[in-house]
Amino acid sequence: MNYEELLAFAGRNPMLTAALVGLTVAILVTEIRRLFRGFKGVKPAELVQLMTAGGAVVVDLSASGDFEKGHIAGSRNAQASAFGPDHKLVANAKQSPVVLVCRTGTASETAAKALKKAGFEKVFVLDGGLPAWQQAELPLVKGRN
Repeated sequence: MNYEELLAFAGRNPMLTAALVGLTVAILVTEIRRLFRGFKGVKPAELVQLMTAGGAVVVDLSASGDFEKGHIAGSRNAQASAFGPDHKLVANAKQSPVVLVCRTGTASETAAKALKKAGFEKVFVLDGGLPAWQQAELPLVKGRN
């Protein structure tokens, strides 16, 4: 296929061409934002390694009721709306790994940005949230810690 054939195809199929260009731009923007967001996403297996290495502070930003239904062993619960760099769970952990977990990833990313802005060095977010943890067939603990 040469350049002229590609141009002819694009001319005959403007909707497909626009969709391809739109999706390509969306993927590029998403990946560039991921590179410059300042914190790292971790997969469930990587979170297990961080926890077994010791010193990792795992904060679950789920609602209290959801936290009690199931959470990662060793994690502590904080309400997303009240969580920030000066929260008692992370106030003394600027050099320690801090891993943020929630149900969807939205609250975790917002909190991670605030922690990085406040000078926390090792901030992580569990990619895929608790559903990814469950999909990896890792255990959840019920009740409060």
